[in-house]
Amino acid sequence: MAETRHAVSEPVEAWITGIGLATSLGEGPDAHWDALNNKRINIDETNFAPYIVHPLAPVSYDSQIPKKGDQRQMEAWQRIGTYAAGLALESAGLKGNKEILSKMDMIVAAGGGERDLAVDSGILNSEGHGATPPGLLNERLMNDLRPTLFLAQLSNLLAGNISIVHGVTGSSRTFMGEEAAGVDAARIALARIAAGQSDVALIGAAHNGERKDLLLLYEFDDFNLKNRFETVWAREQASGFALGSAGAFVVIESRAHAEARGAKPLARLKSVVADQVRRKTPGEVTASLEKLWSKLGPLKSDVAIITGATGAEPATSEERAFLNEHRDVAVRATGTMFGHTLETQFPLGLGLAALAISRGALYPPNDSTGVEIEMTKKPTQIVVIGAGHWRGEGMALVEAID
Repeated sequence: MAETRHAVSEPVEAWITGIGLATSLGEGPDAHWDALNNKRINIDETNFAPYIVHPLAPVSYDSQIPKKGDQRQMEAWQRIGTYAAGLALESAGLKGNKEILSKMDMIVAAGGGERDLAVDSGILNSEGHGATPPGLLNERLMNDLRPTLFLAQLSNLLAGNISIVHGVTGSSRTFMGEEAAGVDAARIALARIAAGQSDVALIGAAHNGERKDLLLLYEFDDFNLKNRFETVWAREQASGFALGSAGAFVVIESRAHAEARGAKPLARLKSVVADQVRRKTPGEVTASLEKLWSKLGPLKSDVAIITGATGAEPATSEERAFLNEHRDVAVRATGTMFGHTLETQFPLGLGLAALAISRGALYPPNDSTGVEIEMTKKPTQIVVIGAGHWRGEGMALVEAID
């Protein structure tokens, strides 16, 4: 179906009107604000030792996914995401509003689904013992995997489940590409609203960090944080990220659409910019972030930064070099409090930025290295930074609404 395009003389103002967070710190704005202000961190150092993860806090899935059948057919990351999406719709006052949900656009950043560890282990053990006949791999995959598990590998099933459970039935897009996918979800949503092609959008992602298969994957390139927890900025000598479980969604809509339904804005999404340097020579990430910073538009003296810095090297040191050029700006790293949530890290930053703007304060630093400083004045602008552990850079400017 062809999209209706409205003629606009200038970019449409985009408001963030809903936040849905389900993370290792809890669910909803109040729980997160309390945990952040009390510097509370939830980590598991035993179940996946020597690796450290930030496990999902207990949630009651029934409150957002009432049908047990729907819950059973989802993998964990889909349940987390569908739950967080429901929280965002509820926060925006749109839960159950069929008229608006039927035209709401959805952009999801997603990974490649979850694995059946028993099947994978059996195949690897067979291969490890040798003397496996030709075609064994295909035979095992065809006989051992149930069809529903195979379908669960499809990244766009998170968007599909959100559509089924919550009735979001406008256009749907799913982006893959780890941290960069979260940046592009926000960038495309804002571009469509600014151009008058969309009135309201639900964007976000979900990640299940409590997965042995992911820990194995990232261990191949020595990305995992091991043995002892440190804040993101204190990991230079033993770099790595601690995987985190989280779902983060925000509702973004045009100012006119929000005002027409009497919605209260939490913040304005002013701009989203992205880059992807080759990272072949030292300093490319630093230069990329400086270039993106210059593209955000006018920045005020009370600007703050919420970054998804991973703790993995060399990207984190290069981002720190960028931050050293802006030492007067208060910085907060989500990786310390929530772990690293890949596709979800940038939407999580957007949600936290909107939360801080709406509360009129930046939550306190949780860092022993001096990178993060106190901020006593009220932030009216927050820059969200996302520099992927391997590839992709992005920034967003979230502002207070006068």
